[in-house]
Amino acid sequence: MHNADNTNSDRSWCMSSYLMFRYVFRQDKRFADSMPCRIVDIGFPRTPIRKAEDLLASLRQSVERACAEGKAALALSGGIDSAILAKLMPPGSKAFTFHCVVPGKDVIDETAQARKWADICGLEQEIIDIRWEDIEGSVDRLMRHKGAPIHSIEAQIYLAASRAKEQGFDTLIFGENADIIYGGMDGLLKKDWLFGEFADRYSYVSPYHALRDPVMILEPFREFETDGHIDAHAFINRYFRQEALGTYHNACETAGIRFAGPYSETTMDIPLDLQRIRSGDTKYLVREVFRLLYPGESMPAKIPMPRPVNEWFADWPGPKRPEFFPHCTDDMSGDQRWMIWALERFLNLLETDGKDKTE
Repeated sequence: MHNADNTNSDRSWCMSSYLMFRYVFRQDKRFADSMPCRIVDIGFPRTPIRKAEDLLASLRQSVERACAEGKAALALSGGIDSAILAKLMPPGSKAFTFHCVVPGKDVIDETAQARKWADICGLEQEIIDIRWEDIEGSVDRLMRHKGAPIHSIEAQIYLAASRAKEQGFDTLIFGENADIIYGGMDGLLKKDWLFGEFADRYSYVSPYHALRDPVMILEPFREFETDGHIDAHAFINRYFRQEALGTYHNACETAGIRFAGPYSETTMDIPLDLQRIRSGDTKYLVREVFRLLYPGESMPAKIPMPRPVNEWFADWPGPKRPEFFPHCTDDMSGDQRWMIWALERFLNLLETDGKDKTE
């Protein structure tokens, strides 16, 4: 039973869980007794998919349901996942596209490719410019709602969801989970991983690289180990899927709008063809659906959701709190630096909120 005070009994474990898996995956763990971590339920019913026609039919039903139950808009990127959903939206629907802005720097810009899909499908596109000040101004609210540090895309999703909410929408539709379910994570599926090498490959930041009191959390990997190897697709459909859906749900809930994920409402009913994935035909069922809806159109290159963390954190000197090793971020990537920054900010937030409650 958790007490009302702000004890740290689970904190080291939670810090390590966040760094390794980008979320706290156990319901009985929390950073502070007064602030439980929100963990999304992924046990909802999903439509079994065996071929492209099954997937298209399910996506169509999900989009129609989302639009019928409320006023829905689409989060539209330049990739095929949201392009497919754009084709299924009612003509004239609103589509929001993220555009990160870093003064003096050229960063990934999907707006032109997304505009192409919007024009073909007769959607009204609106560009949402996102700057570091916007991100920094929203992270505390998101972390308080989640009870944990957040993903680097979470603030962007929140800003888009807030814009949609301001315009009267109550539902925002995303193409999330297509990569996880249908073999788009080719880097994680490229080989038959041994237990240790997959644990090293998947962990975002190994806790001992950053924390003075690290915990190596191996239970999620053990769950999917057979004969020394990891079933990578099954693993990411459990832990990566829950982390990703938690990111989108938290951002939308904090903004006061409903998340709709048509791909997340489906599941592969047959084994993924890893040979096709490893030969370069990634996400082959989704690609087939794209060809059905956009005959003659070339397949756009896969681009992760733009987040210029390398530029944002290029000059960040690293964490100052005693839980971290000094200079631990010196050789880290921008994504890894974000995680250390977010974790430190969340720990500071816990202290500030605790003082506010006792004063």
